Amino acid sequence: MKQRIVINVPMQSEKGKSKAMKIAVGVNSVIVVKDKDRLEVIGEGVDSVCLAKSLRKKFCFADIVSIGEVKPPPPSNCAPPPPPPCQPYCYASRVYGTALPNCSYM
Repeated sequence: MKQRIVINVPMQSEKGKSKAMKIAVGVNSVIVVKDKDRLEVIGEGVDSVCLAKSLRKKFCFADIVSIGEVKPPPPSNCAPPPPPPCQPYCYASRVYGTALPNCSYM
Protein backbone atom coordinates (compact mmCIF):
# COMPACT_ATOMS: atom_id res chain seq x y z
CA MET A 1 0.00 0.00 0.00
CA LYS A 2 1.46 3.32 -1.04
CA GLN A 3 1.19 6.19 1.37
CA ARG A 4 1.69 9.94 1.08
CA ILE A 5 3.50 11.74 3.89
CA VAL A 6 3.57 15.54 4.00
CA ILE A 7 6.24 17.07 6.26
CA ASN A 8 6.70 20.77 6.92
CA VAL A 9 10.44 21.57 6.84
CA PRO A 10 11.95 25.09 6.77
CA MET A 11 13.94 25.28 3.51
CA GLN A 12 15.13 28.80 2.78
CA SER A 13 17.51 27.99 -0.05
CA GLU A 14 18.22 25.47 -2.76
CA LYS A 15 20.89 23.97 -0.54
CA GLY A 16 18.28 23.19 2.10
CA LYS A 17 16.01 21.61 -0.50
CA SER A 18 18.84 19.42 -1.76
CA LYS A 19 19.61 18.30 1.83
CA ALA A 20 15.99 17.31 2.37
CA MET A 21 15.93 15.43 -0.93
CA LYS A 22 19.11 13.52 0.01
CA ILE A 23 17.52 12.38 3.27
CA ALA A 24 14.39 11.14 1.51
CA VAL A 25 16.24 9.45 -1.38
CA GLY A 26 15.36 5.88 -0.39
CA VAL A 27 11.69 6.40 -1.25
CA ASN A 28 9.93 5.85 -4.61
CA SER A 29 8.78 9.44 -5.12
CA VAL A 30 9.71 12.74 -3.45
CA ILE A 31 8.05 16.06 -4.28
CA VAL A 32 9.09 19.47 -2.93
CA VAL A 33 6.30 22.04 -2.94
CA LYS A 34 7.92 25.35 -3.88
CA ASP A 35 5.47 27.93 -2.50
CA LYS A 36 5.44 26.31 0.93
CA ASP A 37 8.20 24.60 2.85
CA ARG A 38 6.65 21.19 2.46
CA LEU A 39 8.14 17.88 1.50
CA GLU A 40 5.78 15.27 0.04
CA VAL A 41 7.02 11.70 0.13
CA ILE A 42 5.13 8.92 -1.66
CA GLY A 43 6.17 5.30 -1.30
CA GLU A 44 5.60 1.86 0.16
CA GLY A 45 6.79 0.91 3.63
CA VAL A 46 7.99 4.41 4.54
CA ASP A 47 8.42 4.99 8.27
CA SER A 48 7.15 8.53 8.77
CA VAL A 49 8.55 8.90 12.29
CA CYS A 50 12.02 7.78 11.20
CA LEU A 51 11.91 10.17 8.25
CA ALA A 52 10.84 13.07 10.48
CA LYS A 53 13.64 12.29 12.97
CA SER A 54 16.21 12.28 10.18
CA LEU A 55 14.95 15.64 8.94
CA ARG A 56 15.01 17.07 12.49
CA LYS A 57 18.69 16.15 12.80
CA LYS A 58 19.53 18.35 9.79
CA PHE A 59 16.93 21.11 10.06
CA CYS A 60 16.12 21.16 13.83
CA PHE A 61 12.43 21.37 12.91
CA ALA A 62 10.24 18.98 10.98
CA ASP A 63 6.51 18.70 11.52
CA ILE A 64 4.40 15.89 10.08
CA VAL A 65 1.40 17.57 8.47
CA SER A 66 -0.49 14.55 7.13
CA ILE A 67 -0.20 10.87 6.40
CA GLY A 68 -2.62 9.27 3.98
CA GLU A 69 -3.12 6.45 1.55
CA VAL A 70 -2.50 7.12 -2.12
CA LYS A 71 -5.55 6.13 -4.11
CA PRO A 72 -5.16 5.20 -7.76
CA PRO A 73 -6.98 7.43 -10.23
CA PRO A 74 -10.45 6.18 -11.10
CA PRO A 75 -10.61 4.31 -14.37
CA SER A 76 -12.17 6.30 -17.13
CA ASN A 77 -15.53 5.03 -18.31
CA CYS A 78 -14.83 6.10 -21.85
CA ALA A 79 -14.36 3.05 -23.99
CA PRO A 80 -12.06 3.46 -26.95
CA PRO A 81 -13.96 4.07 -30.17
CA PRO A 82 -14.50 0.99 -32.29
CA PRO A 83 -12.21 0.66 -35.29
CA PRO A 84 -13.64 1.77 -38.61
CA PRO A 85 -15.21 -1.03 -40.62
CA CYS A 86 -12.97 -2.66 -43.18
CA GLN A 87 -13.63 -1.84 -46.81
CA PRO A 88 -14.28 -4.91 -48.92
CA TYR A 89 -11.47 -5.70 -51.27
CA CYS A 90 -12.51 -6.84 -54.70
CA TYR A 91 -10.30 -9.03 -56.81
CA ALA A 92 -10.69 -8.44 -60.52
CA SER A 93 -9.71 -11.27 -62.74
CA ARG A 94 -8.15 -10.59 -66.10
CA VAL A 95 -7.93 -12.89 -68.97
CA TYR A 96 -4.92 -12.14 -71.14
CA GLY A 97 -4.87 -12.80 -74.81
CA THR A 98 -8.52 -12.29 -75.56
CA ALA A 99 -10.01 -8.98 -76.56
CA LEU A 100 -13.46 -7.86 -75.70
CA PRO A 101 -15.72 -7.08 -78.65
CA ASN A 102 -16.10 -3.35 -77.94
CA CYS A 103 -12.41 -2.70 -77.11
CA SER A 104 -10.04 -1.46 -79.74
CA TYR A 105 -6.30 -1.65 -79.82
CA MET A 106 -4.22 0.96 -81.48
